[in-house]
Amino acid sequence: MKYGILWDLDGTLLNTLEDLADGVNHALTVFGYPERTLAEVRRFVGNGAGRLIALAVPEGADPEPVLAEFQRFYRDHCRIKTGPYAGIMEALEALGREYSMAIVSNKPHGAVQALCADYFPGIPAWGEAPGCPRKPAPDMVRRAMEALGVERCVYVGDSEVDIVTAENAGVPCLSVTWGFRDLPELEAAGGTCFCHTPGEIKDKITTLMR
Repeated sequence: MKYGILWDLDGTLLNTLEDLADGVNHALTVFGYPERTLAEVRRFVGNGAGRLIALAVPEGADPEPVLAEFQRFYRDHCRIKTGPYAGIMEALEALGREYSMAIVSNKPHGAVQALCADYFPGIPAWGEAPGCPRKPAPDMVRRAMEALGVERCVYVGDSEVDIVTAENAGVPCLSVTWGFRDLPELEAAGGTCFCHTPGEIKDKITTLMR
C-alpha cells in the first residue's frame, strides 16, 4: 500500500502571519477602516481569504471590495516576511525520501503556487479555487490523494479546520503546535495527536501510518 503526507501551508510549513497581517491592514486602510493587530489576524486565518476579510472588516461593512484589494496586494507581497519554520526544510527532505507528499491550503491558489514554487519546488500544491470546495470539505484532500496515487495518508496541519478536514476525509491528523493555534485550542477542536517541533514529525508520522 502506498502512503502519502498532505500538508497545510500557513502555520504548518510557512510562517505567513506578518505578510497576511500587512495585506489585511493595507486593504483596510484603503477603505478607511481601522487596522487589526497581529493577534487578531492570527485568530482570523484558516478558513480562506473571504472569511479572513469578513472577520477583519468592521461590523456591517461590505467585505467584497476589501477582499479584492487584499487579494491584489497580497498576490504581489506574499513573500516579504514569509519563510519556513525552523527545521521544516530538513523534515521535508527526510520525509520526501519515504513518502509521496502534497500541499493542500485554503490560501488562494495563485499565492499557494507562488510560495510553493519558491520554497517547495517539486511538491504538488493546491489552494482555494473555483470548482473544489475549500477545507474542511474533504474534496481537496481526496483530489491530492488521487493525484499522488496513494491509498492512505496523514494530514498535517495547525488548526481546527485541519482537524475537521482530516476527519471528513477519513484520514488521521497530526496537529502541529508552532502555528496559528495553541495546544488547548487544538485539543478543544478534537485533536488527539500533536507535534511540538518539526524534528518530531517523522516519528509521529511513522506511528500514525501503522
